[in-house]
Amino acid sequence: MAQVLALVDDLFFQAKLLETARHIGVDLRTCATADALDAEIAKAVPKLVLVDLNAASSPLDAVARVHASGLEIPLIAFLSHVQVDLAERARAAGCREVIPRSRFTQNMATILGRAKSDS
Repeated sequence: MAQVLALVDDLFFQAKLLETARHIGVDLRTCATADALDAEIAKAVPKLVLVDLNAASSPLDAVARVHASGLEIPLIAFLSHVQVDLAERARAAGCREVIPRSRFTQNMATILGRAKSDS
């Protein structure tokens, strides 16, 4: 079971996430589509879900589906700091924490470590 699932379709960012997770000992699985994220959650409930709101595959739908599932999964979405409207739409879809990509990148190890500290 992956401790963390991430909806990220940017291959370079996926690599950065995976390397950081490996370095701190967190099991991370990346998904390129919202449907793949749903399938992974159906297999086993992760401790944390990350969503790149700039992913091509319906990231807002993915947020809404995770929220509507009733599962108590912390969800963190990230985006460009200038995308204020998209951030509001993500919050309306059920995401409690929406942060700029720059802050996410800067604090990636700490954010990923949240899944480890809940063990």
